[in-house]
Amino acid sequence: MWQRTLTVGGLVGVSLWFLTCSQGKQQRSAPQQFGKTSEGTEVTMFTIKNAKGLTAEIINYGAIVTRLMVADRNGKIDDVVLGFADEPGYEKDNTFQGAIVGRYGNRIAQGKFLLDGKAYQLTVNSGENHLHGGFNGFYRKVWNVEYYDEHSVKLSIVSPDGEEGYPGQVRLEVTYTVTDSGELKIEYRGTTDQPTILNPTSHCYFNLSGSPVNNILDHELMLNAEYFTAVDDKMIPTGELRKVEGTPLDFRTAKPVGRDIAAAHEQLRIGMGYDHNWVINGHPGELRLAAVLYHPGSGRLMEVLTDQAGVQFYSGNFLDGSLIGKGGVRLNYRTALCLEAQAFPDSPNKANFPSVILRPGEEYHQTTIYRFSVK
Repeated sequence: MWQRTLTVGGLVGVSLWFLTCSQGKQQRSAPQQFGKTSEGTEVTMFTIKNAKGLTAEIINYGAIVTRLMVADRNGKIDDVVLGFADEPGYEKDNTFQGAIVGRYGNRIAQGKFLLDGKAYQLTVNSGENHLHGGFNGFYRKVWNVEYYDEHSVKLSIVSPDGEEGYPGQVRLEVTYTVTDSGELKIEYRGTTDQPTILNPTSHCYFNLSGSPVNNILDHELMLNAEYFTAVDDKMIPTGELRKVEGTPLDFRTAKPVGRDIAAAHEQLRIGMGYDHNWVINGHPGELRLAAVLYHPGSGRLMEVLTDQAGVQFYSGNFLDGSLIGKGGVRLNYRTALCLEAQAFPDSPNKANFPSVILRPGEEYHQTTIYRFSVK
């Protein structure tokens, strides 16, 4: 086991490391430099894997998953997440590729909320709303590295009181683990010194074909949800939990993503496709199946399990080819999709939604698993 932390220029980062392995343990991959931020802070990449070839590459800028290598039904291993070849690509990115976003994943109406009778104004960075933690959210930070071995890496971040308008100093730990059962497991733990709100999530863009040249309309998706949170024309939940039955948002039985995506339905018009939160069946706080994604051509199948109340399915509607990804490939319209485990959007302003309040002495905890197999 090896641990080290290093503070650089007011941010927490990682410099050159020399690692040793415990006797009898599999040799871990040495961390690699991934470039520097525009402020000169070094960014480091960590490789975690299992014995069957499932491999994740994580950088401590944004706690980003830069690559996720998964075998198809013939044993061919490909990268199933979008991203960039270098640090500047991620720093310039405005689509949150592969990052941990927060403090609050998803939207808060006009960036406003009340907590214990006090009004707070967050930064507004998406039209008139607050999105994914604002301009300087977790996805823009160089994280501290707490632990690293061949299967796992633990990262941490401290967000000061008042950052982006949020109350309280928050410390968040995120641990990525690749398991021998084919899982990328993400565990979050957070604490605060003042009452605040917290709702981080992973924003990986998946394409199970293994090539971002292909769109994701042929991917077959099942969402374990009877309801979704209907939104207004600003993409803010109205507070209504609407039944999926009889709508194009019904994924209770797996169907191709493209089957109904162009249907004449108000919610699809507002979202320019799918960009909604589904209410996962079962009890929040209990790990349960949220979604199953399958690519018929490759045979890759991904199950999403989480203890969160909802999952945001986003069908890549705003990818427009302006960004150049790994291998020089343009990130075009609907060439990836996101399945973001989360609390409901705008929960601080909806009394009927599960609470996202975190208080001193409490611990925020989330577990989300992306489990891979073939059929």
